[in-house]
Amino acid sequence: MLKLRFKRPPVDPGVQPVVAPPGGGRLAWEEAGAALVGRLESVVAAVVGAEGVAPRDVAAFAAGMVLRAWRFAGFRAAGGEAGLERVTLVVDDPAACRLAWEAALPAVRGCLFARDLVAEPANHLTTRAFAKRLEGLAEFGIHVDVWGRKRLARAGFGGLLAVGGGSEHPPRLAVLRWRGSFDAPPVVFVGKGLVFDTGGISIKPARGMEAMRADMAGAAACAGAMLALALRHSPAPAVAVLAIAENATGAGSYRPGDVLRMASGRTVEVVDTDAEGRLVLADALHHAVTRYRPRAVVDLATLTGAIVTALGHHRAGLFGRDAALLSALAAAGEEVGERLWPMPIGEGHRADLRSDIADLRQCMPAGTGRQPDASHAAAFLESFVGEAPWAHLDIAGVETQAKPHALGPAGATGFGARLLDRLVAAQYEEPPEPPGGRP
Repeated sequence: MLKLRFKRPPVDPGVQPVVAPPGGGRLAWEEAGAALVGRLESVVAAVVGAEGVAPRDVAAFAAGMVLRAWRFAGFRAAGGEAGLERVTLVVDDPAACRLAWEAALPAVRGCLFARDLVAEPANHLTTRAFAKRLEGLAEFGIHVDVWGRKRLARAGFGGLLAVGGGSEHPPRLAVLRWRGSFDAPPVVFVGKGLVFDTGGISIKPARGMEAMRADMAGAAACAGAMLALALRHSPAPAVAVLAIAENATGAGSYRPGDVLRMASGRTVEVVDTDAEGRLVLADALHHAVTRYRPRAVVDLATLTGAIVTALGHHRAGLFGRDAALLSALAAAGEEVGERLWPMPIGEGHRADLRSDIADLRQCMPAGTGRQPDASHAAAFLESFVGEAPWAHLDIAGVETQAKPHALGPAGATGFGARLLDRLVAAQYEEPPEPPGGRP
Protein backbone atom coordinates (compact mmCIF):
# COMPACT_ATOMS: atom_id res chain seq x y z
CA MET A 1 0.00 0.00 0.00
CA LEU A 2 1.15 3.55 -0.75
CA LYS A 3 3.05 5.00 2.24
CA LEU A 4 1.93 8.45 3.41
CA ARG A 5 3.62 11.05 5.60
CA PHE A 6 2.20 14.33 6.86
CA LYS A 7 4.53 17.28 7.62
CA ARG A 8 4.43 21.02 8.10
CA PRO A 9 5.75 23.56 5.58
CA PRO A 10 8.11 24.81 4.37
CA VAL A 11 9.28 22.31 1.79
CA ASP A 12 11.69 22.33 -1.10
CA PRO A 13 10.60 24.01 -4.33
CA GLY A 14 8.98 21.78 -6.93
CA VAL A 15 6.21 20.47 -4.67
CA GLN A 16 3.01 19.32 -6.42
CA PRO A 17 0.21 21.68 -5.27
CA VAL A 18 -3.27 20.38 -4.44
CA VAL A 19 -6.03 22.02 -6.45
CA ALA A 20 -9.40 22.05 -4.71
CA PRO A 21 -11.88 20.00 -6.79
CA PRO A 22 -15.19 21.43 -7.98
CA GLY A 23 -17.89 20.84 -5.39
CA GLY A 24 -15.39 20.00 -2.67
CA GLY A 25 -17.21 16.92 -1.34
CA ARG A 26 -15.43 13.85 -0.01
CA LEU A 27 -15.74 11.89 -3.24
CA ALA A 28 -14.48 14.86 -5.26
CA TRP A 29 -11.39 15.06 -3.04
CA GLU A 30 -10.83 11.30 -3.40
CA GLU A 31 -11.04 11.56 -7.17
CA ALA A 32 -8.64 14.51 -7.13
CA GLY A 33 -6.10 12.46 -5.19
CA ALA A 34 -6.51 9.54 -7.58
CA ALA A 35 -6.12 11.83 -10.60
CA LEU A 36 -2.85 13.18 -9.24
CA VAL A 37 -1.47 9.66 -8.79
CA GLY A 38 -2.48 8.91 -12.37
CA ARG A 39 -0.15 11.72 -13.48
CA LEU A 40 2.69 10.47 -11.24
CA GLU A 41 2.80 6.81 -12.27
CA SER A 42 6.43 6.96 -13.35
CA VAL A 43 7.47 8.54 -10.03
CA VAL A 44 8.50 6.53 -6.96
CA ALA A 45 8.17 9.34 -4.36
CA ALA A 46 6.39 12.68 -4.38
CA VAL A 47 5.77 15.69 -2.16
CA VAL A 48 2.31 17.25 -2.37
CA GLY A 49 1.41 20.68 -1.00
CA ALA A 50 -1.95 20.69 0.81
CA GLU A 51 -1.67 23.83 2.94
CA GLY A 52 -5.03 25.42 3.63
CA VAL A 53 -6.93 22.17 3.08
CA ALA A 54 -9.14 20.93 5.93
CA PRO A 55 -7.94 17.69 7.57
CA ARG A 56 -11.01 15.69 6.48
CA ASP A 57 -10.39 16.78 2.88
CA VAL A 58 -6.71 15.90 3.16
CA ALA A 59 -7.77 12.43 4.37
CA ALA A 60 -10.15 12.01 1.43
CA PHE A 61 -7.43 13.18 -0.98
CA ALA A 62 -5.03 10.66 0.58
CA ALA A 63 -7.65 7.89 0.28
CA GLY A 64 -7.96 8.57 -3.43
CA MET A 65 -4.20 8.45 -3.81
CA VAL A 66 -3.94 5.09 -2.06
CA LEU A 67 -6.82 3.59 -4.03
CA ARG A 68 -5.35 4.74 -7.36
CA ALA A 69 -1.82 3.60 -6.46
CA TRP A 70 -2.88 0.01 -5.69
CA ARG A 71 -1.17 -2.69 -7.73
CA PHE A 72 -1.50 -6.45 -7.58
CA ALA A 73 2.06 -7.64 -7.89
CA GLY A 74 1.84 -11.04 -6.21
CA PHE A 75 3.25 -12.93 -9.20
CA ARG A 76 5.67 -10.43 -10.70
CA ALA A 77 9.38 -11.08 -10.66
CA ALA A 78 11.50 -8.84 -8.43
CA GLY A 79 12.16 -5.54 -10.10
CA GLY A 80 8.90 -5.71 -12.08
CA GLU A 81 6.52 -2.83 -12.74
CA ALA A 82 7.40 0.20 -10.61
CA GLY A 83 4.92 2.73 -9.33
CA LEU A 84 4.38 5.46 -6.78
CA GLU A 85 5.47 4.18 -3.35
CA ARG A 86 5.76 7.20 -1.02
CA VAL A 87 3.98 10.53 -0.73
CA THR A 88 4.64 13.35 1.71
CA LEU A 89 1.65 15.63 2.20
CA VAL A 90 2.58 19.14 3.37
CA VAL A 91 -0.26 20.31 5.62
CA ASP A 92 -1.00 22.97 8.23
CA ASP A 93 -1.76 20.52 11.05
CA PRO A 94 -0.10 17.11 10.61
CA ALA A 95 -1.57 15.68 13.82
CA ALA A 96 -5.15 16.52 12.82
CA CYS A 97 -4.57 15.15 9.33
CA ARG A 98 -3.17 11.91 10.70
CA LEU A 99 -6.27 11.48 12.88
CA ALA A 100 -8.56 12.13 9.90
CA TRP A 101 -6.55 9.67 7.80
CA GLU A 102 -6.80 6.99 10.49
CA ALA A 103 -10.58 7.38 10.36
CA ALA A 104 -10.62 7.05 6.55
CA LEU A 105 -8.13 4.18 6.35
CA PRO A 106 -10.40 1.22 7.37
CA ALA A 107 -12.66 1.58 4.34
CA VAL A 108 -9.62 1.88 2.08
CA ARG A 109 -8.05 -1.23 3.57
CA GLY A 110 -11.30 -3.14 3.18
CA CYS A 111 -11.50 -2.18 -0.49
CA LEU A 112 -7.88 -3.16 -1.14
CA PHE A 113 -8.37 -6.48 0.63
CA ALA A 114 -11.27 -7.19 -1.72
CA ARG A 115 -9.20 -6.15 -4.76
CA ASP A 116 -6.35 -8.45 -3.79
CA LEU A 117 -8.75 -11.39 -3.52
CA VAL A 118 -10.41 -10.66 -6.87
CA ALA A 119 -7.06 -10.34 -8.63
CA GLU A 120 -5.81 -13.70 -7.32
CA PRO A 121 -5.84 -16.42 -10.01
CA ALA A 122 -8.00 -19.47 -9.41
CA ASN A 123 -5.12 -21.96 -9.32
CA HIS A 124 -3.91 -20.11 -6.22
CA LEU A 125 -7.21 -18.92 -4.71
CA THR A 126 -8.88 -22.31 -4.51
CA THR A 127 -11.92 -22.79 -2.31
CA ARG A 128 -9.69 -23.97 0.53
CA ALA A 129 -7.23 -21.10 0.05
CA PHE A 130 -10.07 -18.56 -0.02
CA ALA A 131 -11.41 -19.91 3.25
CA LYS A 132 -7.91 -19.78 4.74
CA ARG A 133 -7.55 -16.12 3.75
CA LEU A 134 -10.86 -15.37 5.42
CA GLU A 135 -9.79 -17.18 8.58
CA GLY A 136 -6.96 -14.65 8.80
CA LEU A 137 -9.56 -11.96 9.56
CA ALA A 138 -9.81 -13.40 13.08
CA GLU A 139 -6.73 -11.28 13.80
CA PHE A 140 -9.03 -8.22 13.71
CA GLY A 141 -11.70 -9.56 16.05
CA ILE A 142 -13.93 -11.14 13.40
CA HIS A 143 -15.22 -14.60 14.28
CA VAL A 144 -14.81 -16.91 11.28
CA ASP A 145 -16.66 -20.22 10.92
CA VAL A 146 -15.94 -22.29 7.79
CA TRP A 147 -18.31 -25.11 6.83
CA GLY A 148 -16.91 -28.09 4.91
CA ARG A 149 -18.70 -30.49 2.59
CA LYS A 150 -19.97 -32.87 5.29
CA ARG A 151 -21.48 -30.06 7.35
CA LEU A 152 -23.08 -28.57 4.24
CA ALA A 153 -24.56 -31.96 3.37
CA ARG A 154 -26.01 -32.40 6.88
CA ALA A 155 -27.64 -28.96 6.59
CA GLY A 156 -29.03 -29.76 3.13
CA PHE A 157 -27.19 -27.11 1.10
CA GLY A 158 -28.16 -28.76 -2.17
CA GLY A 159 -27.48 -25.75 -4.37
CA LEU A 160 -23.97 -25.05 -3.11
CA LEU A 161 -23.04 -28.74 -3.11
CA ALA A 162 -24.32 -29.27 -6.65
CA VAL A 163 -22.45 -26.28 -8.08
CA GLY A 164 -19.19 -27.37 -6.41
CA GLY A 165 -19.64 -31.08 -7.11
CA GLY A 166 -17.59 -31.21 -10.32
CA SER A 167 -14.44 -29.68 -8.83
CA GLU A 168 -11.58 -31.33 -6.97
CA HIS A 169 -11.74 -28.31 -4.64
CA PRO A 170 -14.81 -28.84 -2.42
CA PRO A 171 -17.28 -26.03 -1.68
CA ARG A 172 -17.21 -24.03 1.51
CA LEU A 173 -19.53 -21.74 3.40
CA ALA A 174 -17.67 -19.05 5.33
CA VAL A 175 -19.55 -17.13 8.03
CA LEU A 176 -17.85 -13.98 9.32
CA ARG A 177 -19.28 -12.31 12.42
CA TRP A 178 -18.55 -8.90 13.94
CA ARG A 179 -20.42 -8.61 17.23
CA GLY A 180 -20.41 -4.81 17.53
CA SER A 181 -21.16 -3.13 20.84
CA PHE A 182 -24.94 -3.38 21.25
CA ASP A 183 -27.38 -6.27 21.33
CA ALA A 184 -29.46 -6.26 18.15
CA PRO A 185 -30.04 -8.40 15.07
CA PRO A 186 -27.11 -7.98 12.69
CA VAL A 187 -26.94 -6.50 9.24
CA VAL A 188 -26.08 -9.47 7.01
CA PHE A 189 -24.08 -9.44 3.79
CA VAL A 190 -24.30 -12.46 1.49
CA GLY A 191 -21.66 -12.95 -1.19
CA LYS A 192 -21.22 -15.16 -4.23
CA GLY A 193 -17.74 -16.70 -4.03
CA LEU A 194 -17.20 -18.66 -7.26
CA VAL A 195 -13.41 -18.86 -7.41
CA PHE A 196 -13.79 -19.89 -11.06
CA ASP A 197 -16.76 -20.50 -13.31
CA THR A 198 -16.35 -22.65 -16.41
CA GLY A 199 -20.11 -22.72 -16.85
CA GLY A 200 -20.11 -26.40 -15.90
CA ILE A 201 -21.70 -28.74 -18.45
CA SER A 202 -23.31 -25.65 -20.05
CA ILE A 203 -19.74 -24.60 -20.70
CA LYS A 204 -18.81 -21.02 -21.53
CA PRO A 205 -17.06 -20.02 -24.77
CA ALA A 206 -13.28 -19.78 -24.45
CA ARG A 207 -13.26 -16.08 -25.29
CA GLY A 208 -13.21 -14.10 -22.06
CA MET A 209 -13.38 -17.14 -19.78
CA GLU A 210 -10.16 -16.07 -18.04
CA ALA A 211 -12.15 -13.22 -16.45
CA MET A 212 -14.14 -15.79 -14.48
CA ARG A 213 -11.46 -15.81 -11.79
CA ALA A 214 -13.30 -12.65 -10.62
CA ASP A 215 -16.59 -14.48 -10.12
CA MET A 216 -16.00 -14.35 -6.38
CA ALA A 217 -16.01 -10.53 -6.29
CA GLY A 218 -19.28 -10.40 -4.35
CA ALA A 219 -17.84 -12.50 -1.52
CA ALA A 220 -14.61 -10.49 -1.64
CA ALA A 221 -16.54 -7.23 -1.26
CA CYS A 222 -18.48 -8.58 1.71
CA ALA A 223 -15.25 -9.70 3.38
CA GLY A 224 -13.67 -6.32 2.71
CA ALA A 225 -16.64 -4.57 4.28
CA MET A 226 -16.36 -6.76 7.37
CA LEU A 227 -12.67 -5.88 7.66
CA ALA A 228 -13.53 -2.18 7.43
CA LEU A 229 -16.15 -2.49 10.18
CA ALA A 230 -13.70 -4.30 12.44
CA LEU A 231 -10.84 -1.87 11.81
CA ARG A 232 -12.97 1.11 12.77
CA HIS A 233 -14.63 -0.75 15.66
CA SER A 234 -18.13 -0.22 14.32
CA PRO A 235 -20.79 -0.57 17.03
CA ALA A 236 -23.14 -2.31 14.59
CA PRO A 237 -23.41 -6.13 14.72
CA ALA A 238 -22.76 -7.56 11.26
CA VAL A 239 -22.44 -10.95 9.60
CA ALA A 240 -21.19 -12.04 6.17
CA VAL A 241 -22.32 -15.38 4.72
CA LEU A 242 -20.09 -16.32 1.80
CA ALA A 243 -20.88 -19.22 -0.55
CA ILE A 244 -17.58 -20.47 -1.99
CA ALA A 245 -17.27 -23.00 -4.80
CA GLU A 246 -15.69 -23.73 -8.17
CA ASN A 247 -18.08 -24.47 -11.02
CA ALA A 248 -16.01 -27.01 -12.93
CA THR A 249 -16.74 -30.08 -15.03
CA GLY A 250 -16.17 -33.59 -13.71
CA ALA A 251 -17.84 -36.86 -12.85
CA GLY A 252 -19.73 -35.16 -10.06
CA SER A 253 -21.02 -32.25 -12.12
CA TYR A 254 -24.67 -31.38 -11.90
CA ARG A 255 -26.67 -31.36 -15.13
CA PRO A 256 -29.39 -29.38 -16.91
CA GLY A 257 -32.63 -31.15 -16.05
CA ASP A 258 -31.56 -32.13 -12.54
CA VAL A 259 -33.80 -31.25 -9.61
CA LEU A 260 -32.03 -30.01 -6.49
CA ARG A 261 -33.38 -29.81 -2.96
CA MET A 262 -32.14 -26.58 -1.43
CA ALA A 263 -31.35 -25.74 2.19
CA SER A 264 -34.82 -24.19 2.48
CA GLY A 265 -36.40 -27.54 1.53
CA ARG A 266 -37.70 -26.16 -1.76
CA THR A 267 -36.85 -27.95 -5.01
CA VAL A 268 -35.29 -26.30 -8.04
CA GLU A 269 -35.25 -27.52 -11.63
CA VAL A 270 -31.84 -26.85 -13.19
CA VAL A 271 -32.02 -25.35 -16.66
CA ASP A 272 -28.48 -24.05 -17.22
CA THR A 273 -25.43 -24.98 -15.14
CA ASP A 274 -23.92 -21.60 -16.06
CA ALA A 275 -26.62 -19.92 -13.94
CA GLU A 276 -24.91 -21.30 -10.86
CA GLY A 277 -24.57 -18.13 -8.82
CA ARG A 278 -28.24 -17.91 -7.93
CA LEU A 279 -28.13 -21.50 -6.63
CA VAL A 280 -25.29 -20.91 -4.17
CA LEU A 281 -26.78 -17.57 -3.12
CA ALA A 282 -30.18 -19.14 -2.49
CA ASP A 283 -28.71 -21.50 0.09
CA ALA A 284 -26.63 -18.72 1.66
CA LEU A 285 -29.59 -16.33 1.80
CA HIS A 286 -31.80 -18.94 3.42
CA HIS A 287 -29.14 -19.52 6.07
CA ALA A 288 -28.72 -15.78 6.59
CA VAL A 289 -32.39 -15.01 7.17
CA THR A 290 -33.29 -18.09 9.23
CA ARG A 291 -30.18 -18.15 11.42
CA TYR A 292 -29.72 -14.42 12.08
CA ARG A 293 -33.15 -12.78 11.61
CA PRO A 294 -31.29 -9.73 10.25
CA ARG A 295 -32.17 -6.04 10.41
CA ALA A 296 -31.37 -6.11 6.71
CA VAL A 297 -29.76 -8.52 4.28
CA VAL A 298 -27.85 -7.41 1.18
CA ASP A 299 -26.39 -9.86 -1.32
CA LEU A 300 -23.64 -9.03 -3.83
CA ALA A 301 -22.86 -11.15 -6.85
CA THR A 302 -21.37 -11.06 -10.31
CA LEU A 303 -24.58 -12.75 -11.33
CA THR A 304 -25.65 -12.11 -14.92
CA GLY A 305 -24.39 -10.98 -18.29
CA ALA A 306 -27.80 -9.37 -18.75
CA ILE A 307 -26.97 -6.63 -16.24
CA VAL A 308 -23.84 -5.77 -18.24
CA THR A 309 -26.01 -5.50 -21.36
CA ALA A 310 -28.34 -3.16 -19.48
CA LEU A 311 -25.86 -1.00 -17.54
CA GLY A 312 -22.45 -1.60 -19.09
CA HIS A 313 -19.45 -1.08 -16.83
CA HIS A 314 -20.77 2.04 -15.12
CA ARG A 315 -23.28 0.95 -12.48
CA ALA A 316 -24.40 -2.17 -10.64
CA GLY A 317 -28.00 -3.34 -10.75
CA LEU A 318 -30.07 -2.75 -7.60
CA PHE A 319 -33.02 -5.03 -6.91
CA GLY A 320 -35.30 -5.45 -3.92
CA ARG A 321 -38.62 -4.60 -2.34
CA ASP A 322 -37.73 -2.55 0.76
CA ALA A 323 -37.83 1.09 -0.36
CA ALA A 324 -35.87 2.41 2.63
CA LEU A 325 -33.07 -0.12 2.17
CA LEU A 326 -32.88 0.48 -1.58
CA SER A 327 -32.72 4.23 -1.05
CA ALA A 328 -30.01 3.89 1.60
CA LEU A 329 -27.92 1.65 -0.66
CA ALA A 330 -28.23 4.05 -3.59
CA ALA A 331 -27.20 6.97 -1.38
CA ALA A 332 -24.21 5.07 0.00
CA GLY A 333 -23.13 4.17 -3.52
CA GLU A 334 -23.25 7.81 -4.61
CA GLU A 335 -21.14 8.85 -1.61
CA VAL A 336 -18.31 6.43 -2.37
CA GLY A 337 -18.49 6.41 -6.17
CA GLU A 338 -19.91 2.86 -6.40
CA ARG A 339 -23.11 3.76 -8.15
CA LEU A 340 -26.26 1.67 -8.47
CA TRP A 341 -29.28 1.71 -10.77
CA PRO A 342 -32.72 0.39 -9.73
CA MET A 343 -33.99 -2.60 -11.70
CA PRO A 344 -37.38 -4.34 -11.59
CA ILE A 345 -38.71 -7.60 -10.19
CA GLY A 346 -42.21 -8.02 -11.56
CA GLU A 347 -44.94 -10.63 -11.42
CA GLY A 348 -44.03 -11.68 -14.95
CA HIS A 349 -40.46 -12.43 -13.86
CA ARG A 350 -41.76 -14.58 -11.00
CA ALA A 351 -44.24 -16.37 -13.27
CA ASP A 352 -41.47 -17.23 -15.76
CA LEU A 353 -39.78 -19.35 -13.07
CA ARG A 354 -42.67 -21.77 -12.59
CA SER A 355 -41.59 -25.38 -13.13
CA ASP A 356 -43.60 -28.41 -14.22
CA ILE A 357 -41.59 -30.79 -12.03
CA ALA A 358 -40.22 -28.74 -9.11
CA ASP A 359 -41.15 -25.82 -6.87
CA LEU A 360 -39.46 -23.43 -9.30
CA ARG A 361 -36.93 -23.42 -12.07
CA GLN A 362 -33.60 -21.73 -11.94
CA CYS A 363 -33.90 -19.62 -15.11
CA MET A 364 -35.56 -19.50 -18.50
CA PRO A 365 -34.44 -22.05 -21.13
CA ALA A 366 -32.15 -20.95 -23.94
CA GLY A 367 -33.81 -20.33 -27.27
CA THR A 368 -36.93 -18.71 -25.77
CA GLY A 369 -36.05 -15.26 -27.07
CA ARG A 370 -34.29 -12.35 -25.41
CA GLN A 371 -34.86 -12.71 -21.67
CA PRO A 372 -34.49 -10.30 -18.72
CA ASP A 373 -32.19 -12.74 -16.93
CA ALA A 374 -30.99 -10.24 -14.32
CA SER A 375 -34.58 -9.73 -13.20
CA HIS A 376 -35.26 -13.47 -13.36
CA ALA A 377 -32.23 -14.10 -11.15
CA ALA A 378 -33.39 -11.50 -8.65
CA ALA A 379 -36.89 -13.00 -8.64
CA PHE A 380 -35.35 -16.41 -7.95
CA LEU A 381 -33.34 -15.06 -5.00
CA GLU A 382 -36.35 -13.19 -3.63
CA SER A 383 -38.14 -16.50 -3.09
CA PHE A 384 -35.50 -17.57 -0.54
CA VAL A 385 -35.49 -14.52 1.76
CA GLY A 386 -38.95 -14.65 3.29
CA GLU A 387 -40.08 -11.32 4.74
CA ALA A 388 -36.63 -9.98 5.62
CA PRO A 389 -35.67 -6.49 4.37
CA TRP A 390 -33.54 -7.54 1.39
CA ALA A 391 -31.65 -6.07 -1.53
CA HIS A 392 -29.65 -7.69 -4.30
CA LEU A 393 -26.71 -6.02 -6.07
CA ASP A 394 -25.75 -7.54 -9.41
CA ILE A 395 -22.18 -6.26 -9.72
CA ALA A 396 -21.24 -8.02 -12.98
CA GLY A 397 -19.47 -5.48 -15.14
CA VAL A 398 -18.17 -3.30 -12.31
CA GLU A 399 -16.10 -5.82 -10.33
CA THR A 400 -13.18 -5.19 -12.70
CA GLN A 401 -12.35 -2.45 -15.19
CA ALA A 402 -10.38 -2.79 -18.41
CA LYS A 403 -8.91 0.73 -18.07
CA PRO A 404 -7.95 3.01 -15.18
CA HIS A 405 -11.02 4.59 -13.58
CA ALA A 406 -11.79 7.44 -11.23
CA LEU A 407 -10.53 5.65 -8.10
CA GLY A 408 -8.24 2.91 -9.33
CA PRO A 409 -6.07 1.38 -12.01
CA ALA A 410 -7.27 -1.20 -14.49
CA GLY A 411 -8.19 -4.52 -12.88
CA ALA A 412 -10.10 -5.37 -9.73
CA THR A 413 -12.16 -2.53 -8.25
CA GLY A 414 -13.27 -3.89 -4.87
CA PHE A 415 -16.74 -2.62 -5.77
CA GLY A 416 -19.11 -3.00 -2.85
CA ALA A 417 -16.71 -3.03 0.10
CA ARG A 418 -16.77 0.72 0.70
CA LEU A 419 -20.46 0.89 -0.23
CA LEU A 420 -21.46 -1.62 2.46
CA ASP A 421 -19.26 0.04 5.05
CA ARG A 422 -20.87 3.41 4.26
CA LEU A 423 -24.35 1.85 4.44
CA VAL A 424 -23.68 0.53 7.94
CA ALA A 425 -22.14 3.82 9.09
CA ALA A 426 -25.14 5.82 7.85
CA GLN A 427 -27.99 3.50 8.84
CA TYR A 428 -27.16 0.83 11.40
CA GLU A 429 -24.82 2.15 14.08
CA GLU A 430 -27.64 3.01 16.48
CA PRO A 431 -29.66 0.27 18.22
CA PRO A 432 -33.09 -0.22 16.64
CA GLU A 433 -36.03 1.23 18.49
CA PRO A 434 -38.17 -1.34 20.33
CA PRO A 435 -41.68 -2.00 19.00
CA GLY A 436 -43.88 0.97 19.83
CA GLY A 437 -40.92 3.37 19.98
CA ARG A 438 -38.70 4.41 22.85
CA PRO A 439 -40.23 4.59 26.34
